[in-house]
Amino acid sequence: MQGVMACLAIGTLPAAWAQTAAEESPLPLRVGTSLLEQLPQDVRKQTPTFVFGEQIEGKTDGVTVIEGEAELRRHDAVIRGDRIEYDNASGETKAQGRVLVNKQGDRFQGPELQYNTNTEKGHFQEPTYELLRNDARGDASRVEFLGDGKAEVYNGRYSTCPRPPGATWNPDWLLRAERIELDNVEEVGAAHSGVLEFKGVPFLAMPYLTFPLSDKRKSGVLPPSVSVDSVSGFSVTAPYYLNLAPNYDLTLEPTYMAKRGVDLTGEFRYLQPNYLGQVRASYMPSDSLRDMDRWAYSWQHSQNVGQITGSDSLRVGVNLNRVGDDNYWSDFPRALRSLTSRLLRNDAVAVWRQGPWVANVGAYTYQTLQLDDSPITPPYDQLPSTTLTYSQQDRSLLGMPGWDFTVQTNVTRFRRANFVPTEGIQGNGERAFVMAEATRRWEAPGWYVQPKLRVHSAQYRMDDVLLGSSRSASRTLPTLSVDSGMVFERQAAYFGRNYLQTLEPRLFATWTPYRDQSYLPNFDSASRSFNWAAMFTENAFGGNDRISDTRALTLGLSSRLIDPESGAEIVRLGWAQRALLKDQLVTLPGGSAVTERLSDMLLTARVQWDPLWALDSTVQYNPKSRESARSTIGVRYTPGPYKVFSAAYRVQRERSKQLDIGWQWPLSELWGEAGKPVPNGALGPGQWYAVGRLNYSVMERKPVDVVAGFEYDAGCWVGRVVLERLQLNTTSANQRVLFQLEFSGFSRLGGSSLEALKSHIPKYQYLRQETLPASRFEQYD
Repeated sequence: MQGVMACLAIGTLPAAWAQTAAEESPLPLRVGTSLLEQLPQDVRKQTPTFVFGEQIEGKTDGVTVIEGEAELRRHDAVIRGDRIEYDNASGETKAQGRVLVNKQGDRFQGPELQYNTNTEKGHFQEPTYELLRNDARGDASRVEFLGDGKAEVYNGRYSTCPRPPGATWNPDWLLRAERIELDNVEEVGAAHSGVLEFKGVPFLAMPYLTFPLSDKRKSGVLPPSVSVDSVSGFSVTAPYYLNLAPNYDLTLEPTYMAKRGVDLTGEFRYLQPNYLGQVRASYMPSDSLRDMDRWAYSWQHSQNVGQITGSDSLRVGVNLNRVGDDNYWSDFPRALRSLTSRLLRNDAVAVWRQGPWVANVGAYTYQTLQLDDSPITPPYDQLPSTTLTYSQQDRSLLGMPGWDFTVQTNVTRFRRANFVPTEGIQGNGERAFVMAEATRRWEAPGWYVQPKLRVHSAQYRMDDVLLGSSRSASRTLPTLSVDSGMVFERQAAYFGRNYLQTLEPRLFATWTPYRDQSYLPNFDSASRSFNWAAMFTENAFGGNDRISDTRALTLGLSSRLIDPESGAEIVRLGWAQRALLKDQLVTLPGGSAVTERLSDMLLTARVQWDPLWALDSTVQYNPKSRESARSTIGVRYTPGPYKVFSAAYRVQRERSKQLDIGWQWPLSELWGEAGKPVPNGALGPGQWYAVGRLNYSVMERKPVDVVAGFEYDAGCWVGRVVLERLQLNTTSANQRVLFQLEFSGFSRLGGSSLEALKSHIPKYQYLRQETLPASRFEQYD
């Protein structure tokens, strides 16, 4: 073997010898363990123990005594003191005088320690401690090490506020408890007979309280929220989070409202490989203001039922939103996140796919919340709606490849509850339609032409009809359109920067003959918004009950400036206008024919000259009256983390003018330089932030919706005060002032003020973000 090694060293080993050596005596590499965060238990027992000191006495298999700067080290554990006695056979260790223990980055210091390095059990007298994962610290009369990463703190204090060296520790907030359990395996703590204090004032006492020891999802108290509401009065919410399993959790949000009573709210979330969803419910027994029980619930569920055969797939989805009464939306505008309007959508749908086939079966209903002073017309429910679609791409037609074909069929039952038909408006009924489409795109570098032929046929059957109306009706219409465009490019330079500049003209032609459709019901058609996509669409209406007789040409022109190095779009300008070749006579019920041959102009611009700035604007301009019917201009400035300002001005002629402003900004930036970002600490401690969103009506000279306030980051806690005003209708609004405390590393994110800030302020950032798990080497002795 020595000869083999010698030959390997000088590179002269014969090939046959090398093969024999490799087969008979392989030399595998061993994986090192010195840099592992945690060792397997069987490996841990085999790790060596090192001792250091000014004086060492003892026997190899007996007791070793180290004195003077004594230190015992074993992989991820370090013990230091003035004097250490270590029994190598049993692992029993005694340390005295300025004792320090570092266990995987958690540090304990005190006068006396008794500890077993093999079982990791022992006790520490009158220690102070620092925990690595959430930067917590505290002190106690005694700490018991229980092994397996567990410890118990007796008569202890716990906080994440810093401890100044050489000074009495009086943290801004702390938890006092007779006993605190620390489990580093589950990364959760539990306090028995605990009291939370803030600025020396006890404000929450609980016989049992759990809290997280890391950024992982753990059961525990969420930040409580206190608010004063203009309708409900003083309110306090004390949410509690239950991490039931890695794929299940439950949040309980009991709320006391001084003028109403107690509202019980809970949210359950679940996640499985084939399905996911959440359920949220609220119940208030005997609302004092309404003298009735109040309730609401929502359920969102999506599931992949599984592979039926080969390439088949079947998915189902459920979206339910219900409340107990019509006034729920105005009394509890924040209760359910789906309550963005007075129409609560409820859907149940199943989608099946196989190759070119897609089948969709669903039921779509609405709960309409009516108010006496502002009633609304409810939409039709669809019970049920069945759609079957067949599509093929890149097929041959008359020996010409590249054609795309689509055939869609739909049968829907429309029903509107408590609706009485009036003249010109029918009641409930059924509609079946077939839409077939064929299109092909010819293109080459610099140009494209895409013709499209569509045929739309619909059949109606009505339940209740008025005098002179027919119980059944039908309509079939063809539509021919051609979309074409060109792209010109050139090198350009503006303001000292090089760009690739484009010029992109586009011409869209569409022709649909006129058919009188005034005798048909209108279940789901509505006018399209005036935007870029609508200008290049065949039908002026959305839905399937009205097919506009659009015989028109649309001309568009856009130009872009592109950064040649990054490919980023710096500037985009656009213009479009539609010219009718004939009057558009098909209208919605109550509408009038379009006789103006030239539509309004659509002007768009988007500029992001600097990554920090972005400007978007859209103008609907009438060249005949030389006025803009609708215009929007918006700008956003994001110079860095936790700094964002956005503003938008929206004008709809003779109807509304609104200014919309949103912001999150460190106040120190206004009179000096803000702090630098720190991990999970925003811009550092001692920072004030202004946050808000203001929607102001210029015509009425009053705010519509307002969410504004301040956040203060003290380092180990975050405080918030937020003023919220939400417009309920033209005459009333709901107002409240909300206060919230969040203890860093103890109470997790999730309070209602955060929900209000996140949902209203564009690009808002939480002051506490999840970070990578801490490593024991970050706190290494």
